[in-house]
Amino acid sequence: MQPEKAEGTPAPQSRPDASGAHPDNGAGGGAVAKDTPDTSEGAPDTSEDTARGGSTAADTIGLEHFDRDEPLLSARVHRPSDLVRFLIGLLGIALLIFVATFALGTTSGLENDINKQTAQAPDLLIKIAGLVSSIAVLLVPVVFAIERLIKRDGLRIADGVLAAVLAHGVTLAADLWVSKAASDQVRDALTTPLTGGGLSDPVHGYLAPVIAYMTAVGMARRPRWRVALWMVLLLDAFAMLVGAYTTPFAIVLTVLIGWSVAYGTLYAVGSPNVRPTGQSLLARLRHVGFRPVSAMRAEDHLAEETAEDDPAGSSPTPSGRHADMHDRGRRYFVTLEDGPPLDVTVVDREQQAHGYFYRLWRRVTLRSIGTSRSLQSLRQALEQEALLAYAAIAAGANAPKLIATSELGPDAVMLVYEHIGGRSLDELSEDELTDDLMRSAWRQVRALQSRRIAHRRLTGHAILVDRSGRVVLTDLSSGEIAAGDLVLRMDIAQLLTTLGLRVGAERSVAVAVEVLGPDKVAECLPLLQPVALSRSTRATLRQLARERAAREREAVLEAAAAARQAKSAEQGPDAPVAGRKVQRAEKQAEKQSIEDALEQAREEDLLTQIRAQVLLIRPQAPIEPVRLERIRPRTLVSLIAGSIALYLLFVQISGVPNWDTVVNEASWGWVAAALAFSALSYIAAAMSLLGFVPERVGFWRTVVAQVAGSFVKIVAPAAVGGVALNTRFLQRSGVRPGLAVASVGASQLFGLACHIALLLGFGYITGTEKTPSFGSPSRTVIAGLLTVAVLVLVVTAIPFLRKFVSTRVRSLFAGVIPRMLDVLQRPQRVLTGISGMLLLTILFVLCLDASVRAFAGPNVDISYASIAVVFLAGNALGSAAPTPGGVGAVETALFAGLVFMGLPAEVATPAVLLYRVMTLWLPVLPGWLCFNYLTRKGAL
Repeated sequence: MQPEKAEGTPAPQSRPDASGAHPDNGAGGGAVAKDTPDTSEGAPDTSEDTARGGSTAADTIGLEHFDRDEPLLSARVHRPSDLVRFLIGLLGIALLIFVATFALGTTSGLENDINKQTAQAPDLLIKIAGLVSSIAVLLVPVVFAIERLIKRDGLRIADGVLAAVLAHGVTLAADLWVSKAASDQVRDALTTPLTGGGLSDPVHGYLAPVIAYMTAVGMARRPRWRVALWMVLLLDAFAMLVGAYTTPFAIVLTVLIGWSVAYGTLYAVGSPNVRPTGQSLLARLRHVGFRPVSAMRAEDHLAEETAEDDPAGSSPTPSGRHADMHDRGRRYFVTLEDGPPLDVTVVDREQQAHGYFYRLWRRVTLRSIGTSRSLQSLRQALEQEALLAYAAIAAGANAPKLIATSELGPDAVMLVYEHIGGRSLDELSEDELTDDLMRSAWRQVRALQSRRIAHRRLTGHAILVDRSGRVVLTDLSSGEIAAGDLVLRMDIAQLLTTLGLRVGAERSVAVAVEVLGPDKVAECLPLLQPVALSRSTRATLRQLARERAAREREAVLEAAAAARQAKSAEQGPDAPVAGRKVQRAEKQAEKQSIEDALEQAREEDLLTQIRAQVLLIRPQAPIEPVRLERIRPRTLVSLIAGSIALYLLFVQISGVPNWDTVVNEASWGWVAAALAFSALSYIAAAMSLLGFVPERVGFWRTVVAQVAGSFVKIVAPAAVGGVALNTRFLQRSGVRPGLAVASVGASQLFGLACHIALLLGFGYITGTEKTPSFGSPSRTVIAGLLTVAVLVLVVTAIPFLRKFVSTRVRSLFAGVIPRMLDVLQRPQRVLTGISGMLLLTILFVLCLDASVRAFAGPNVDISYASIAVVFLAGNALGSAAPTPGGVGAVETALFAGLVFMGLPAEVATPAVLLYRVMTLWLPVLPGWLCFNYLTRKGAL
């Protein structure tokens, strides 16, 4: 049985001699470490090997007292801060190259100003600076290496040498790129003519490795060495600038390369792990006045408690709580010589950085929420958790009592709590989740909110139920003092969802209303959205959504199979062929049975159920969701991709030297033809859509909708905007939502098949048009077929991909295929749809062909089949690109394809730009007018 729960602070105990505390040097530790005064008192300093996970003399002496071995901590850790610095360095290099490419006036003006100022420096000062810097830039790293070797920190020196070697390799690659492949603007910004002839190095081959070495070994974290480092760098930069051996941009690029390579190396190979050991924890507990006997990792102790309380194993497994323990820090169950046991939480820099990028992402993308800093100092984390622990108890809530705090070496802190035995909400069975228990949980939240304290993490593992049935709120480290109304309402929404996942929406809302009142619960409805909930709760809701979708698909497939069986049973094997009206009626009945089955299988998600229950109590409650996201992930991806696209577009434009000549010599007849082909494409697009819609929809209104899609395409990815607009248009035209989605899906499926067939066909023609026979297919077609075959083999060989594809195919057959079968009953509609698709492709190819011929002279000839292959390939890449309208991806693909087909670059660039103006940019204004017109008419 478990020992009785600690009811108060342990009695004052005699404090051991502080001089006998074990130093905090190790990385390995024990999950169960029994401590005796004679084995740890006066232990000697550990070596570097111990810091990497070895054992000290004290550990060896007390080894026979260990109940079990704790898994050794990894000798090296990958710090998120190193990755962030590496990415910042790469961003700085990209920004430097961008400025050097396009800000020509800025770069030249900066160089002239620096040259004027440095020309006034005395020659003696220049010579002294050059001599001192050339010696110091090599002497300082050597002296630091000797100092580290004396202190037995050789691994850091090895990391520094590795970073220096890699930085030298990157330097050579950068020099080669600047001399061979970079633009003239970049070369002028990074090099300068030398007096003896030739150009200076764009990246200094000795300075970048030195910077990488000094950064990787950690010189910048030591004040004296940091001052020496910066003095050497500034002195060397001054000497090189004054001597006209380099440029300001070359110095900045050298520093960025050395800095980036250093942190990239540290993140790749890992930094030495200096986390404290279990022995260090026991020694520190004695230092602050306790007499520990043993320390056990909390997850092991929790497993023992669960096994004792539930021998049959009927309660849920506490895996979620284990994950939470890791997120909060290492937790230990410590027994004392006299007095109740303790719960000790150890937070070090590595565990504090756990989830850093997730917190950073939430801080960047969410607004109106006072999120904590993405990376706090250990002192700040300690003070915040201690303050919240004291404030929660002062507010009258049941929370673990904090009785001691202390630093645990330079890179860790510990918080000592009274031990509370019990199980979390996630570990309780359904029968144990009574209304009284949930009322008690809501009372604790009400007590916190009465003092404006937000918990911010009211998930199942943060709510503990002790043996007496008392509810205790744990995991207060993410909380907030003096919280705003928005954050307090988020706590209510979170607990409503947490309890609803276990007992259902009705019971969860009823208990909350009973404790908080209907108005308080109704106020949280605008916050009842996934983005406002915890990470684990969102994952659970996504899993439930996938399970609901799977059940709906199974219901549709079963209904379709039952309808076919019933039809076969009624007709019999010798039944005559039914007439067209009878077949149509049978298809309608089958479709109706599938829709009825889908309606019966459809389930509302938990958040919708909670809203419905609250609205039954307060019908006038606000339900409009509060916008919490500052920027959506899709928007951020589009912004990044758009920036890259603009950069590529600028590069293409800058590749045409004489724009005036190109425009003046353009054939305006072909420009008008390109405009006409682009305008006719909207009629073809309307035909391709209506061909897969059996219901009656106005043709010219559909054409207007396709023109409106030109405006939507500019603010959404190409493969998303048109689909969403067509689906909405069909729904507003009287087509049922499910059938509208199926019609658009059928149109997209047929379009994909036509696209692939045309690509293979024109590719075959392109490869054989220069030969007298069609007997040998082109290498492009063969390579494409082999690529498709390899992809099919990979998908079928990997279980995850096989399941993913099979699930999507089943959903396709559940929705799109029945709709296609319905359309096939009307051959005229099918002919219209296929004709529209072929005509749409032909018109776009003609538009690109006219754009090429508008700038191509009489000596430039390219076949229609080649242009068709270029268009089909570029259009496929544009549909997959996340940028609005495929900006960047389409231009790059079309340009590369035309050049590959033999078109000169000075002709391909304006031709591609003209084609994109005709098909993307010029229709934006008419598309906006048509979009507003359809919106006013209620058609969108």
